[in-house]
Amino acid sequence: MKGWGWLGLGVVVWLGVGQGVGQELTATQRAERDAGWRATIRQELYVPKRLPALEAKTWSTFSPMAGVLADRVTYRTADGMLVPAIVYRPDPAVAQWKGKLPGIVVVNGHGGDKFSWYAFYSGLLFAKAGAMVVTYDPIGEGERNSERRSRAGSHDAAAPLPAGLKAGVSPEAWGQEWGQRLAGLMQVDMMQAAAYLAARPEVDPKRIAGVGYSMGAFVLGLTGAMLPGDGAWGDREVAEGWPRMHTVVLSGGGVFDEVGPGYFDASRLPCQGPPMRSLRGLGDRAAVLYDLNADRGPMLVMNGGADTVMDMAHHPPEWFAAVRARAVALRGTEKDMFTTVVYPGISHRTSWVNKDGVEWLEKQIHFALWSEQEIAAAPVTHVSTWAKANGVDITSNYMREDREGGLDAVGAGFPGIQRKELMVLPEAEWTAKKDELTYEAWAAKTLKTGNRE
Repeated sequence: MKGWGWLGLGVVVWLGVGQGVGQELTATQRAERDAGWRATIRQELYVPKRLPALEAKTWSTFSPMAGVLADRVTYRTADGMLVPAIVYRPDPAVAQWKGKLPGIVVVNGHGGDKFSWYAFYSGLLFAKAGAMVVTYDPIGEGERNSERRSRAGSHDAAAPLPAGLKAGVSPEAWGQEWGQRLAGLMQVDMMQAAAYLAARPEVDPKRIAGVGYSMGAFVLGLTGAMLPGDGAWGDREVAEGWPRMHTVVLSGGGVFDEVGPGYFDASRLPCQGPPMRSLRGLGDRAAVLYDLNADRGPMLVMNGGADTVMDMAHHPPEWFAAVRARAVALRGTEKDMFTTVVYPGISHRTSWVNKDGVEWLEKQIHFALWSEQEIAAAPVTHVSTWAKANGVDITSNYMREDREGGLDAVGAGFPGIQRKELMVLPEAEWTAKKDELTYEAWAAKTLKTGNRE
């Protein structure tokens, strides 16, 4: 397989080169091994053996711009909790298409939620392209914290200590378990979003993609590794209620630790450090996670070469090439193995909205309304200019030209959606259901059911 992209005067370095390696296992043995790895990850992250019933409800619908409808939706996740989501879709009264729509799930980074610019911009962009898009609040953000605010960072707090721990269980061990349980909730949030799309009659369940940013890339990378692969084992998991996800894009992420501690392994954040440390038993975690994701389907990893958040100085293209080669050796084939793009001089950003990202998604899931040629010819919007003109809330640190503000996002004329429009639940309903929504309610419940006397 040859790499694709360009060097020199171009602004991008694409890395899609790997080495074919002789396979020691039969296809059946590899499928059994990978199914075992998926089961191990689910167990370590307290993901239930069967996903909960969706119990999806549409509360109301509005049109944020011509040609796009947005449904205010809730669906069930782990531990009896609810997820509020905005689901964007093309308006059939305006746009006409043949066949079914692809689906896309947007997974936010730290401090992000369905109110974040890139969440609603992605919803508008991909709905205009001809897809159904789920954007939702991660636990502790948006409608899932007790003050219904963004950038709350609730789930980043250290694990609260229960009144009594089991004999021999240290606060450190409890903190590890807490993080694993928190990560598992985040995985199920994501899986249920994919399950929601698969259940919509307008959506082709074989053309569902996920796009994740920063923390969301970490969540999505683990989720993608847990979802069913191809072959008989994958078919059995689908029959048991696990959704498939054909395509994954990680932006500002994918630096999963190789053998030994690394970026995520050393993280103090409950949603990152404990789940990564819990997977040490897999051995070469990065190679295993990428092998499992290739079993699930294609993946694109997009990073800035100057991204200090992801410590890209220690994760250059050569690092990804080495991980890729080890993953290929595990898989026995390059089929669906991840491809990376690295932008020199660029830092942390949601690159899937640029032309590279949208064109790659089109090749994988085939938008119902836009072709590859139409995407190539489409106008672009400079994010910092658009945000200032439309009163869109982006922090000054991320308005920088080397970060989100410097993106040239596909599309033009998109509005800045008002926060009140993106609230799913009327205030009285939110108050009545906050024990099923908020991080604080989940934490109180988990303190009662976790590792304590």
